[in-house]
Amino acid sequence: MSVDKPWVVILGASSGFGAAAARAYAKAGHPIFGAHMDRRNTMPAVEALIEELRGYGVPVVFKNGNAAGDDARAESLDELAEAMGDGKVGVLLHSLAFGTLRPFIADKPIGRRHMEMTLDVMANSLVYWTQDLVSRDLFADPARIFAMTSSGSLFVVDSYGAVSAAKSALESHIRQLALELAPRGITANAIMAGVTHTPALDKIPGSDRMMDEMRKRNPNKRLTTPEDVADCLIALSGPGTRWLTGNVLRVDGGETIAG
Repeated sequence: MSVDKPWVVILGASSGFGAAAARAYAKAGHPIFGAHMDRRNTMPAVEALIEELRGYGVPVVFKNGNAAGDDARAESLDELAEAMGDGKVGVLLHSLAFGTLRPFIADKPIGRRHMEMTLDVMANSLVYWTQDLVSRDLFADPARIFAMTSSGSLFVVDSYGAVSAAKSALESHIRQLALELAPRGITANAIMAGVTHTPALDKIPGSDRMMDEMRKRNPNKRLTTPEDVADCLIALSGPGTRWLTGNVLRVDGGETIAG
């Protein structure tokens, strides 16, 4: 299969923002490598997504496992390098949404293991994937890095403390990567989507009330969708954004400014 566009690597590709981005990039002609972690009961949906992506005539490789683990990352990058041949990675999207939602102060508060796991999966893994892609010389020049953050990095939400800390760290990592990768022609930006109905949101206590409030607040009188974000990612991946780096970009239809 002839490939004339760079590959897109999506961490957390099986649902939500990751799946929508995979569809948008595949439709635009980009080969897709998706890292995800799914159990048996959700695999039929993942397999259907893979077939859908292949229907756009692009190579598609999905790897099921702990994308934040060192061994799994090394195996994934081996498979990616083999699949790409002489190709390069034009976009890395970090959309891993796996963390512990538990209060800091409670009868059963969050402990060290879950706090550190949340930070590692939802923030630090971006740095490790980027380091390995650079050391293996797999990035194209130019290339784009995007990481999905949320307004939870700014506001307090019940039981969201560990994830909020991870999102804040993720934004800091993006700024540091933007600084260090600029000479390589690689930009790095965080995407702060508006409230979006995804499997990750459903796990947050009070999410139904949050969605109702944001539907009223948003000037468009609806929630952000994964497709809204995916459309922006396609536009932000173009050559005209080579000078846009180190930012937290709000993709929320005006939700934040509506107050």
